[in-house]
Amino acid sequence: MPDRQPSSSRRKFFAGAATVGAAAAAVATLPRMVPADAVVAEVARVAPEKGGGYYVSDHVKQYYKTTQL
Repeated sequence: MPDRQPSSSRRKFFAGAATVGAAAAAVATLPRMVPADAVVAEVARVAPEKGGGYYVSDHVKQYYKTTQL
């Protein structure tokens, strides 16, 4: 049985697909740039002297919503 070599167009297709996949992975891992206007700083809270620095933040409220039945 003679050895058949894949056509060069097939090789180019797979090389191109690998390149596109690698580029997509690189773009997905890049940090996202957020405009300075969109950044909202949360008010810094001072910890109480006797401990117990718990407060209900937006993150905690979201967690409570997910636990409701």
